[in-house]
Order: sequence, then C-alpha cells, then structure tokens
Amino acid sequence: MTAFQQIGEYPEILLMIAIAFFLLYLGIRKQYEPLLLVPIAFGMLMANFPGGQMGVEKVDETLTLYQIAKQHGIMNFVYYSLIKTGFLPPVIFLGVGALTDFGPMLRNLRLAFFGAAAQIGIFTVLISAVALGFTLKEAASLGIIGGADGPTAIYTTIKLADHLLGPIAIAAYSYMALVPVIIPFVVRLTMTKRELKINMKAQDKLYPPKVPVKNIQMLKILFPIGLGTVVSLIVPSSVPLLGMLLFGNLAKEIGAATGRLSKAASETILNTATIFLGLAVGGTMTAKAFLSADTLMIIGGGFIAFAISIAGGIFAVKVYNLFGKKKINPLIGATGLSAVPMASRVANDLALKHDPSNHLLQYAMASNISGVIGSAVAAGVLISFLG
Repeated sequence: MTAFQQIGEYPEILLMIAIAFFLLYLGIRKQYEPLLLVPIAFGMLMANFPGGQMGVEKVDETLTLYQIAKQHGIMNFVYYSLIKTGFLPPVIFLGVGALTDFGPMLRNLRLAFFGAAAQIGIFTVLISAVALGFTLKEAASLGIIGGADGPTAIYTTIKLADHLLGPIAIAAYSYMALVPVIIPFVVRLTMTKRELKINMKAQDKLYPPKVPVKNIQMLKILFPIGLGTVVSLIVPSSVPLLGMLLFGNLAKEIGAATGRLSKAASETILNTATIFLGLAVGGTMTAKAFLSADTLMIIGGGFIAFAISIAGGIFAVKVYNLFGKKKINPLIGATGLSAVPMASRVANDLALKHDPSNHLLQYAMASNISGVIGSAVAAGVLISFLG
C-alpha cells in the first residue's frame, strides 16, 4: 500500500519531487510570483506522488467528464474540463483586465509602440525552433513564452501543441518570476550609463505634449470598446483573450454601476481560476512527460525568447532616439513584456539607482501594458495561421 516500490522502479520520480520543492522555495521564500508558482509547484508535487492519481495523462476524449474523473482521477477531470477546453486562460484575462489601468498608456501613446517591438522574441524563437526540428505548431508555442504572459502561453499551447503544456507553462511562469534577474542582465549587455540616466520628466519639460488629454476618464471607457472592435475585425482569434481583458477593464472603468462585476472578476473569479489553473498545469508535469530532451530545449528556448523580447524593446527605443528630438530611456522598451507590473518596477528601480530623481514607473507602464495587448494579438495571429 506504500509508494516505496514504485519509487524504486521509477527513481526519476524523486528528481521531479526535488524540482517541485525547489519551485516551492522560489515561490514561498523568494516570493517569485507566489500566486502562480506555489499552486503549480504543489500540483507538480501531487502529480508525482506514486499512486495518488493526481498526474494528468492522455485519456480517451470520448469519455464523459464523470468517466474521466472515476477512471483517471480528479486532476484529469479539472484539466480536461477547464484547461483543455481553453476556459481558464480567458477567465484569468478577465480578472487581469479588471485590475489594469490603461491610463499611463493612453497618456503616453507613443511609448505603447515599444510594447509591440518587444514581441520580436516570439517570432525569432519560432523560426529558430523550426530549424532545430520542432514542428511549426510546437515552435509557435515555444516562441510565445517571449511574450511573458502565462495565460497567453497556456492558451496558445492548448490550441497548437497541448502535449507541451507542462514544460511551456513552467518555463513561462518561471521566467516571469525571474524578471528582476533577467531584465538587469539584458540591460547590462545592451545599454550605456548615459542611456540609463535619460530623465523622462526632464524630457517632458523640454518637449511638452502637443495634444494633452483633457478627459482621461471618458477615454479610458471608450478605449476597451474601440480596441475590442478593431482587433476583433483584424485578428478574430485573439478575441477570447483580448476581449475578456477589455471587458474586465471596461467594468472597472465604468465605476460604481458595474463595481460588483469588477470586484468579482478581480477577486473571487480570478483567485479561483488561478488556483485551478496552477494545480492543473502542475499536474501535467509528471516524470514521464517532463524528463526529455525536448523539455530542456523548451526551457532553454524560453529563456532566449524572453531575453530577445527585452532586447528588442531596448533597441527599438535606441533606433527611435536616433531620429527623435525627445529622447526616451531605453528601459521603457525593456518593459514591453507582459509581466505587469513587475517589469515596470524593475525598470524604475534600475533608473533610480543611476539617478535618484529619475522616476520612470508611469512611463514604463505605458509600454508594459501595451505588451499585454501585443502578446494577446501575437497569440491570435499564430492561432489563426497554424490552428
């Protein structure tokens, strides 16, 4: 009745349990994305407990959900009903939208374009992964890690290469958690001290905006409606993610009339969805599925995608500064990832280290928030062409 015999037959289980313990350490002790890393790590731990029937496995999809739960365990029920259907990632985007303020981006629309430039990592790694032998769908799922958005990576992988969900999810969330390490590393390689000291408030005084925003609240209400309409016409496959994000944001910006909707989306619904998403994704990370050469390549490729996305945003700003009178701190380009608001906080801290008066947070958020939109649109494009 104990698990010792199975561990003796499959000692690699111990390695997976050790990895789960390490991820728990990062989430609990180091506070790296604990709301996601802790449930993923604990789901991974349960999946690798021998005899627990908590690991996600390939099942006959003609079975009913009741039959899946009875024959394969409750975690498979959660996975096939909530994850494989693509239900939870858009629900999480709903909650994220209710927590997001598009104000910084709308006040600095010029900076929003650098969020698009940062998506270069997605397509660079996609091409490289195909050259290494991955299929086009697998390469697209690997490349989307460069968008630094866990739900987007999971949703794209479900649609294109669901057998890679475990390693791609852990790579996406691990690198999101390591944003405070990765951004400074890339910045040291790509930026000069002079660029780090570019003061955005001083630049605003030298070159004030020509068209100031007069009614920002009305603009914040019209923006999700207008953007949702435009994107749905151009990239319809991005609507499940981006549409839910914009609806959640609209409920927030309307105010008291939809306050209950916004509160439910950003608290109860988001927290519940996060728990089940994390546990189910962790449940896919069994020894059999995880310990392979492809998994190691995915983790390595995910880091490259992340780093290229950061560098892409930085170099986009550098190119702009060659022609523009009003200079922009390239740290703002580094925040074109979807890791909101962590990337912006890291950029702000780096700027303050070189100039205590150089507060970049509101400027960095403009690029950072646009990165969320950019990664969702990029995912939609990939799903449209390859799905």
